[in-house]
Amino acid sequence: MSDPAQIDPTLLGALLGQGSVTPMAVPPARLLLVDDEPVMRHSLQRLFAKHDYLIESVGSGQAAIERLDQQQFDLMLLDLHLADMHGLDVLRHAKRRGIDLLTIVVSGDNEIDSAIGALRQGAYGFLRKPAEPDELLAGVTNALALQRERRENERMRDRLAQSERLYRYLVEQSPDFIYTLDQEGRFNFVNQRVESLLGYRREDLIGKHYSVLVHPEDLARARHVLDERRTGDRASRNVELRLRGRTPEDSHHFEVNLVTLSVNAFGVYSQDGEAGQREFVGTYGIARDISERRKAEAMAAFHALYDRVTELPNRELFHDRLEFALIQSRRQRAPLAVMLIDLDRFKWVNDSLGHLVGDDLLRVVAQRIAGCLDGSDTLARLDADEFALLSPHIPDAAAAKALAKRILGVLGAPCEVGGHEVFLTASIGIAMSPEDGNDAQKLMRNADVALHYVKQGGKNNYARYASRMPDLSSVKHGQQAELRRAVRKGELVLYYQPQVDANNGDIVGVEALMRWQHPRDGLRGAGDIFPLAEEIGLVCQLSDWLLETACADLRAWLDRGLARISMAVNISPHYLDQDDFVERVLAAVTRHGLAPESLKLEITEGIAIRNVDDAAGKLSRLAAAGVRLAIDDFGTGYSSLAYLQMLPLHTLKIDKAFVNEIHDDSQRVPVVQAIIALARGLGLEVVGEGVEREEQARFLLRNGCHIIQGFLYHRPQPAAAVAALLAAQAHQAQQA
Repeated sequence: MSDPAQIDPTLLGALLGQGSVTPMAVPPARLLLVDDEPVMRHSLQRLFAKHDYLIESVGSGQAAIERLDQQQFDLMLLDLHLADMHGLDVLRHAKRRGIDLLTIVVSGDNEIDSAIGALRQGAYGFLRKPAEPDELLAGVTNALALQRERRENERMRDRLAQSERLYRYLVEQSPDFIYTLDQEGRFNFVNQRVESLLGYRREDLIGKHYSVLVHPEDLARARHVLDERRTGDRASRNVELRLRGRTPEDSHHFEVNLVTLSVNAFGVYSQDGEAGQREFVGTYGIARDISERRKAEAMAAFHALYDRVTELPNRELFHDRLEFALIQSRRQRAPLAVMLIDLDRFKWVNDSLGHLVGDDLLRVVAQRIAGCLDGSDTLARLDADEFALLSPHIPDAAAAKALAKRILGVLGAPCEVGGHEVFLTASIGIAMSPEDGNDAQKLMRNADVALHYVKQGGKNNYARYASRMPDLSSVKHGQQAELRRAVRKGELVLYYQPQVDANNGDIVGVEALMRWQHPRDGLRGAGDIFPLAEEIGLVCQLSDWLLETACADLRAWLDRGLARISMAVNISPHYLDQDDFVERVLAAVTRHGLAPESLKLEITEGIAIRNVDDAAGKLSRLAAAGVRLAIDDFGTGYSSLAYLQMLPLHTLKIDKAFVNEIHDDSQRVPVVQAIIALARGLGLEVVGEGVEREEQARFLLRNGCHIIQGFLYHRPQPAAAVAALLAAQAHQAQQA
């Protein structure tokens, strides 16, 4: 938009006038079908004729080029492998000639390079043959909608350049509050946005001074903005003001609300007079509602220092407060206590009852511990199930132990969360300053040593640090020895979480999940296994075992005549780094007589970043052999389209962190919708994981993601339980 000071008077008159825009009729869409298979052309012509499309078909690339040069089409359905030339040559011709149409490639080519090549040449989408009619129709409908929207925008821009009345339309439809003031600061124009933004009717403001809207505390700043006389670079830009809105509840009462706006204002002057002087006629301004942005910024600042689940201080803020408390403690020569509180078997709650229940339980724990503290104490959440407590005015060690005992007491009471009664215990490690350390790092380390001492001694207790306690390296060494014993004694097992087709509830795949049947702690998850395995060099051995066991179980299900499903296996970066990685995978598939397509390897985005060329080479060899590949937790890492194009992928998995943002199946969740759209555009399957509520499943299904994994349908289960589910599914299919 040009500087308002330079607006022609006739254009300013159009701004204050009346106008309307008449929508244009949409003619039937013209489609060009390019395929050298007569049966395919005939079939598609009949399909699209039923939906009122004007379709022409040709059987060669040269005929397509000639038709494109002679006629205008809205969309082209193009096969890549034509008898006389490659389909990409047709695309290049259209691109070189600047022909205005969208192209959907429909090809039997399974190579992702072909899809990438088509997209780089300007193709709108890529579908593999044989394409389902509904999928093809949906792709054409979406493409034509995009084409119509783009062309309409182009027409709108042309008409904007020619029509002063259309400028009025844009002003009225603007999401911003646009206004003009006279020389005295009274409104002589406001656009209709003021009604939805501030609750005023426009006629209520015309002739009123701008001060009726401004918060009293912002009046001084408003005089330099809303009453602006300067133009050009000296004019007021992006100045924040709070305006008072009013929302009518009935004809006699208004509720006052504050809306934060970012205001840009410019002085408006008449044309030069005979004496060469310009007369100030008023102010033109644009104000954008930034209330939500301000809230988001405040929330981001809060979450930089506070935990999202419990709203307690996080590790960074706790460390700052500890450093300050230590300075005060040294000055006053007074003791302070640091406690680390770790919930016993909290992972079992997450794995068995779900993360939503786990989050509710963490909030209950935070409230109960906080009830034991005074105003000077700081309680923080450091990690998944670990809390830290700073008590700067504790009188002595006896008082610290009494506080720890009181915390264990309140945590021991049963918790009612998510319809479940949960019994909690905790382990607490205590370190006192100055006896156990006079700096933050040493205090935290010694409290951690005391915590692990309690956990090794049976949990549900507290202990103050003592020099006789083993240090962290000794504790870690013991855990590593336990894992080696677990591998040797066969304590590792595989659980499988089914993936279902939300359209009918059928199991279409499973994800293999490693579990540790610990003799003392019970069932432990992969998070307790692989970090230790990486430190002691067991990752490849465990990965071999996981792959071998998953393939053996899938073979057993197939031998029983159960449904043919896919087996998803997570791949560690260290496993992918092995020179013989491809050979290990293919050997396991061959050994158990499986179709390579039944195995799906899941990798994280970070794997590719480590060594993208090496990863792409190995994964391409597996894809060429038929093994399917998926990006796990998509969107939480680098999320680079470049890496998606370099890797031979088949599936994107939406991370549960994004799924958790779905609270209503009718809402907009842009990240989830963008991932689904990206997967469609690249011809990839998309899987939503961590689905725990009906509205999440409905949202994903409505937006095009029908493969779902989560507690809503099935929890991770042993192989025998999954076999029973598949058998029941087969029986139901026979009865139908």
